[in-house]
Amino acid sequence: MAANHDHAHGHHDDDHLDGEADFHVSTRGYATGFLLSVILTAIPFWLVMAQVLPSPKTTGFVILGFAAVQMVVHMVYFLHMNAKVEQGWSLLALLFTAALVIIMLAGSVWVMYHMNTNMMPTPDPAAMRNMP
Repeated sequence: MAANHDHAHGHHDDDHLDGEADFHVSTRGYATGFLLSVILTAIPFWLVMAQVLPSPKTTGFVILGFAAVQMVVHMVYFLHMNAKVEQGWSLLALLFTAALVIIMLAGSVWVMYHMNTNMMPTPDPAAMRNMP
């Protein structure tokens, strides 16, 4: 009876590995992810050390772009996130989390900006001493 039970449930973990459909779950996929990660780290390092771009602000924005691309590489090649994994629920959860973070950051910046512009300006200290 135990043999029948093992036979019925013994292969449930292998169902999501379709070979070609899940190409990144292999040594080749991990090697590709590692190589892309190294390149996406080396290029910004070179940009900073060689001072290739004219201004630090431009260099910062380029580095942020490389960081965003590297996050996607890590999610695809190491966390195996795509539309097929778990019927897309992991990707949907990631998109929902990203939307919440963007809304919270944008709202926080908006509130801080408006509080700064709408606050009463501080008079000079000499005028404050003579106030009633």
